[in-house]
Amino acid sequence: MKIAVAGTGYVGLSIAVLASQRHEVVAVDVIKEKVDLINKRISPIEDHEISDFLANKKLSLRATTNAEEAYKDAEVIFVAGPTDYNSEGDFFDTSVIEKIFDDITKYNKQAIVCIKSTIPVGYTVNTKKKYPGMKLIFSPEFLREGKALYDNLHPSRIIVGAKSADAEIIAQILKEGSLDADTPVLFTEPTEAEAIKLFANSYLALRIAYFNELDSYALKYNLDTKQIIEGVGLDPRIGLHYNNPSFGFGGYCLPKDTKQLRANYKNVPNNIIQAIVDSNSTRKDFLTDVIISRKPDKVGIYRLVMKEGSDNFRASSIQGIMKRINARGIECVLYEPALKENKFFNSRKIESLEEFKKISDVIVANRMHPELEDVKEKVFTRDLFTRD
Repeated sequence: MKIAVAGTGYVGLSIAVLASQRHEVVAVDVIKEKVDLINKRISPIEDHEISDFLANKKLSLRATTNAEEAYKDAEVIFVAGPTDYNSEGDFFDTSVIEKIFDDITKYNKQAIVCIKSTIPVGYTVNTKKKYPGMKLIFSPEFLREGKALYDNLHPSRIIVGAKSADAEIIAQILKEGSLDADTPVLFTEPTEAEAIKLFANSYLALRIAYFNELDSYALKYNLDTKQIIEGVGLDPRIGLHYNNPSFGFGGYCLPKDTKQLRANYKNVPNNIIQAIVDSNSTRKDFLTDVIISRKPDKVGIYRLVMKEGSDNFRASSIQGIMKRINARGIECVLYEPALKENKFFNSRKIESLEEFKKISDVIVANRMHPELEDVKEKVFTRDLFTRD
């Protein structure tokens, strides 16, 4: 069948590559440079598996900037455009994917439309009223930046927010691309599927906050965080997974800022959620104090990215550390190859890694990297297990 994918970020491109192993796939994006790279079989994002599949696998995949070309005659359209929480207006900004829906309505009213973007709870039901007749389904995406295709090749679960023949088609496309035969598939109502994504993210934020506060305690009292985490994790109810301390949560799917997290729960008792929000802020305050206690004249910020192997730094937690250090009157310099601008929040970008390492008194790194090994005595990181 012909499948269209709107958006070629981590979510969209991983689905496009996954499905193009068995189907004709046309990916559409407004950024011509990304389209050109995909058509040259070069990944426009940093993801090992996507790069490998584009270069070495037989895929029926092409990209275009022409929405009509992509959507016309497609049986299924995956929507993976960006959404965000507008903290100033206190609303979830879904305008980009609504523009996609407008184009789909114009060019192909018969297609099954599957939303893969992050959306607020209740969005699918309300959007169906705005676009009557559209066969709209939400399927939450559970992937990591930099490992997007890997996580779709080895999905922990496939959830589709509908109980229909159309939902079966969506599940089949996702499941047939998986390398794991026993992937669990769950069909739910639309709003329940959205709530699953919300509460899964909320639990991950809770777990991040827990291990970060454990680490803050150990730092304060000069204890070995790694020993404590390893001991705690031997309890099978807690486990040794997703336990690496960090500077906090942020990014695409974990709440994009604290206002979004609180807004998700504003109509229900939310003591735990409020505590997660507060913990994420106080963690950055505490770590900033630890860094400043080293009395640096110049602090180097090594990469703004959220995760190892990623080139995305939207709402990354290290930005909060950088802004707090700047606010104390201490100069920050930045090494970030993925940043096109010369400055970021008034911090100067250093092009040369060697110069960056030389001029920085302290180097703040969310995740340790081999290229910092020669100056590891300067590095401040809470990366204990070299993983996310």
